Amino acid sequence: MSAFPTPDTRTKPDLKVLRTDRQAQVLHIELHTPEAGNAVTEAMLDELLMVLDDPDPTVRVIVLSGAGSDFCLGGDRTELTDYLAQDPTGGGIRTSGIKARRVCEALTSNPAVTIAKVQGKAIGAGLALVLACDLRVGAENATFRLPELALGLPTAWGGLLPRLLSEVGSSRVRELILTCRAFDAYEAVNLSVLHNVVPEDDLDQAVAAWARPILRRPPGALRVTKSLLNSYAAASRLSDTSALDSELMASVVAAEHYSRAHPQRRTGHLF
Repeated sequence: MSAFPTPDTRTKPDLKVLRTDRQAQVLHIELHTPEAGNAVTEAMLDELLMVLDDPDPTVRVIVLSGAGSDFCLGGDRTELTDYLAQDPTGGGIRTSGIKARRVCEALTSNPAVTIAKVQGKAIGAGLALVLACDLRVGAENATFRLPELALGLPTAWGGLLPRLLSEVGSSRVRELILTCRAFDAYEAVNLSVLHNVVPEDDLDQAVAAWARPILRRPPGALRVTKSLLNSYAAASRLSDTSALDSELMASVVAAEHYSRAHPQRRTGHLF
C-alpha cells in the first residue's frame, strides 16, 4: 500500500519518478512509476542519487518502497537497447552501472537506518535495492527472482552478488542464479533476504514498529553502530569485485549484441 497520497514537491521539486515524504526524522522514498512496474531507469537512478548522496543528518530512518502492486520489476531492458544503439561498445551501460553501484552503496552506507518495504515482485535490480537496505519487511504476496542468466546477462548490478553471498550463502545463491526460479516471502525470510513477513495491509505498521525504537537510540551511537556493522560486513567480503559490475555488464551485453549482428562470426564463418 502506498503511504504517499501526494508528492512532496517542497523539498525535491525536480523529482519525476520518485516521491518523497519527510515525517519528522523519517524520510519515505517511493519508486513511483507503477505503470512500468517501477522499473529502474537512468532517471530513477539519478533521482535516487539526488535524494541519497547528500544525507541529511537529522534523518534517522529512511523507508524505501514502491508504488502500485509491485515493488520493482528490475532494470528497464529497453534502455539497454537504446544504450547499444548509441554506443555498441557499451559505454552507456557502464555509466548506468556505475550509478547503480553508487545508489546501492548510498543506501547501505547512509547514516540513517534504511528499511525496505516490499510488496509484489522484486526482480533483479529491484532485489538489489532491497538487499542494500539494513532492514527488510515483505508482504505475504512478495516474490523475488534473479532472471539475469535467462536474459543473457551476468548477475552484476549494484553489487548484488557479493551482498547475496554475504546474506544468503554461496550454495543457495548458486541455485537461485542458475535456475532463475522465483521464491516467495517466506522462503525469503529463511534465506535472510527478508527479516519479516506480514499481510500487505500491515506493512506500514511493521515499518513503524522498527522505526520507533530506532528513533529513541542516541544518534551518535546509532551512526557508529551502523558503521561498525558495515565495516564487519565488508571485511567478510574481501573478494568483493562489484566495482567491476559495470564493466562486466557492458562487456557481456556488447559482445552478445555484436554476436547477433554478425552471426557469421559467431559460427566461425569469418569471410
